[in-house]
Amino acid sequence: MRPERLVSGSDDFTLCLYEPSTSKTPITRMTGHVQLVNQVVFSPDGRYILSASFDKSIKLWDGCKGTFLATLRGHVGPVYQVSWSADSRMFVSGSKDSTLKVWDLRTRKLKVDLPGHSDEVFTVDWSPDGSTVVSGGKDRVLKLWRH
Repeated sequence: MRPERLVSGSDDFTLCLYEPSTSKTPITRMTGHVQLVNQVVFSPDGRYILSASFDKSIKLWDGCKGTFLATLRGHVGPVYQVSWSADSRMFVSGSKDSTLKVWDLRTRKLKVDLPGHSDEVFTVDWSPDGSTVVSGGKDRVLKLWRH
């Protein structure tokens, strides 16, 4: 069984990966973003970490060691939030650029671009069965996207 992990993101552009049961000191400090980190989230299977940043990028990290795996670019504004599909095969991102984007983990490429909000997208989430993505934004609209 894998030990429990904790990840933090910061306005100093870094992430820290911890194993709280063994130490209060980070296992590793993860660098690469060039602006503040808005959100960090483990994949449901614990194998990966995503970080969303004001630098308009999403970074993919190894969930056990914290090693950098890939940078995903496609948004033209800061990325506020990311959410994994329940099977850890895809994730969705929401941005100041008023779009959501669905990404494929295996190919590490953009799968679907979802324009539709008239302003910044602040929050995104995936339904447990993987059929629907929900988004909410500055336009005061909640949208349901069928996958």
